Amino acid sequence: MSKPTHYSKRIFHIFLLTVFSIMAIIYILPLVITFTNSLMSMNEVSSHYNTFGDIFHPEGKFVSMAIIPERITLSQYVHILAESPVYLNMFWNSVKIAVPVVAGQLFVSSMAAYAFTILQFKGKELLFFIYIIVMLLPLQVTLMPNYIVFDWLNMTDSYLAIILPGIFNPSGVFLLRQFMKMIPSAYIESAQMDGAGHIRIFFNIVLPMIKSGLASVAMLTFVDYWNVVDQAAIFIQDTYAKPMSLFLARVNQGQIGVSFASSCFYIFPVLIILFYGQEYLKEGINLSGLKG
Repeated sequence: MSKPTHYSKRIFHIFLLTVFSIMAIIYILPLVITFTNSLMSMNEVSSHYNTFGDIFHPEGKFVSMAIIPERITLSQYVHILAESPVYLNMFWNSVKIAVPVVAGQLFVSSMAAYAFTILQFKGKELLFFIYIIVMLLPLQVTLMPNYIVFDWLNMTDSYLAIILPGIFNPSGVFLLRQFMKMIPSAYIESAQMDGAGHIRIFFNIVLPMIKSGLASVAMLTFVDYWNVVDQAAIFIQDTYAKPMSLFLARVNQGQIGVSFASSCFYIFPVLIILFYGQEYLKEGINLSGLKG
């Protein structure tokens, strides 16, 4: 009776491995195609992807997708990095949005989480409950109040209309509070008995013990605001001030020959950050209690 059970478990494991392998290939294939096509010449990309048609327009042509380039070249990258400054300009526009949001989010969230975890004041739990409600609201619900406020402040066509709401996003407070709750209270009490104030406790005891949480918040915030679309489309009116996340949608309309290289150029910072910080991110999600 043991052999059939053993064989059935082995078959089940092989089946799961096959299914997950197919799913992994499906998810990875677009990235592979994007990278390999970025090594094509601009003329080759245009010849493959610049003609569209369907069954209702028989005179048209279908896109002939290619994975392996006929001739490997870096001409697409040369164009976006050296010949056309608009790509670097849009890239730095994204940096101007994402980096201040990350820095401000870490500063504000860490201090607010410390207040919600360590300090004792009236109405603390109610205030944190309001934080959770705001965090659960979809972005589309908060865009209109934000627009009204920044229009009143005459700041609608400014990066601050995106950066300030991002800095005060309550999700970072929630995540860091989960980390601080795991710090033994004996550490805080011992420091207070030795005469340490809240500023010294915050910088010398709490922050060093939540490094993985800070890294997790930084990475998640960077990815979120590197890919910002809705806020930028509403608040930023100047075409040359728009981030690259919006500019990529226009590449296929005007310069399809460099669309793949511009996509790789756009996702490269995110991949680098996630690659080097994946251990911090996994540890942060596990320790925060967000993992099911």
